[in-house]
Amino acid sequence: MEAPLTPPVPLTALTADRELGLRLLAGPADADVYGVHASEMADPSPYLLGGELLLTAGAGLAAAGPAPAQYVARLVRAGVGAVGFGVTPVHETVPPALVEACGRYGLPLVEVPPGTPFTAVGRAVWRLMAEARTRELRRVTEAQQSLASAAARPHPVAAVLSRLAASLNGWAALLPPPPAPPVPRDDTGAGPAGAGDEAGVGPGEGVREALAGLAARVAAGGVATATDTLGGTHLAAYAVGGGRVLALATPARAPGDHTIASVAAVLLTLLTASRPAGDEAASLTRLLLDGDPAGALSPGPWYAVHARGGGDPRALAAALGTVLLDPRGDGVRLLTDREPAPQPGWRLGVSAPAAPAGLGTAGAQARRALERAEAARTPLARHAEPGLAGLVGEAEARAHAEALLGSLSPALRDTLRGWLAHHGSWDRTAAALGVHRNTVRQRIARAAGLLGADLDDPDTRMELWFALRHAPGPEPTDRP
Repeated sequence: MEAPLTPPVPLTALTADRELGLRLLAGPADADVYGVHASEMADPSPYLLGGELLLTAGAGLAAAGPAPAQYVARLVRAGVGAVGFGVTPVHETVPPALVEACGRYGLPLVEVPPGTPFTAVGRAVWRLMAEARTRELRRVTEAQQSLASAAARPHPVAAVLSRLAASLNGWAALLPPPPAPPVPRDDTGAGPAGAGDEAGVGPGEGVREALAGLAARVAAGGVATATDTLGGTHLAAYAVGGGRVLALATPARAPGDHTIASVAAVLLTLLTASRPAGDEAASLTRLLLDGDPAGALSPGPWYAVHARGGGDPRALAAALGTVLLDPRGDGVRLLTDREPAPQPGWRLGVSAPAAPAGLGTAGAQARRALERAEAARTPLARHAEPGLAGLVGEAEARAHAEALLGSLSPALRDTLRGWLAHHGSWDRTAAALGVHRNTVRQRIARAAGLLGADLDDPDTRMELWFALRHAPGPEPTDRP
């Protein structure tokens, strides 16, 4: 089962909450839960995504219901994270057979006392989940800013590696391209190590050999990243370009680590490839990391340019009055504070004029403008369409919608559209569609399972709403 995008909540955080009064009766205490679901069904597994804390009063375990062992076996197959059993009014105590079955299957079972509503448990889970997400985003943001600052120092490669090793509490190295030795052998800490750089406490021989294998896979060009574990140490390799590889060895894998390492890999790619000289290189680094573009560049206005052709990218940059360029295969991305004009041998897509803080949007505008220039076979096309429609064309939006929603039937799409339009309200959605609220619940659960998505995640809801607005079907009238 693929892990949900939302951060998990340790079960120990819930049992430690004195206001909830939860008590662990069976199973491991170090489990993680990714959501909450309450059900009195004899078999709720068809409506579960996996990882939930399933809350029940045991109505499905009455005399006519399944045996506790069968009930627990179904939950384990569905990937339930833990079970919360509410005592009274159905059962005065947690059935001993259920405690025994959970212990045998290794499924955590907690007792929910009579004075604790299931809604209170649910609110505690969502609160802890939101706090974890906030901590993760803050950590990633701080790491991005520190990496950007390190890239602007006199010895940027060593500074970025040192900052990365500190952020991940591990070891980081920039391995040289073959046929140079794939793993540095100097264990003295940060700084140069033969033909590569490294930072942090050097790993042991076994870890180095495992990293060498990962680096060889990445350097060959088949994959951009590769990961492994060895004796509790997490290993990762990221392609940097030119055959170079960013190698990492960390004692644990925390949320946000992959994002932080990816940012460092992009920085190292910029720092080790052909790039603008002097202060303008630091400016480009800050722009790509959304650090402080306003402080790195003049107020402008600036233009983002995407170009494709067979000429010399540096000659193109000189003609456009800039040294801020990023060659990519047969294409080039540029930033210039001069209004671009057509150039012989090139097709150009030009963004609307933008302040430094808006260059991310300008880049998307330039990309789409280049697509229009190539389609029309004109030497230059400028962005002219405002708003979100200028970032994603109708054809692309429809293709994305069909790819994302292809597994959903028309009925499931209509139900999901109505549910999102009514802010997740079961009753209002049921009234709008003319169906029973339980039908809405079943359809939404089915849609979530087919999509493999966490519909409680606001980013997921936003993407689905965007896709549904461009998918065939009734146009939604309300905005979530």
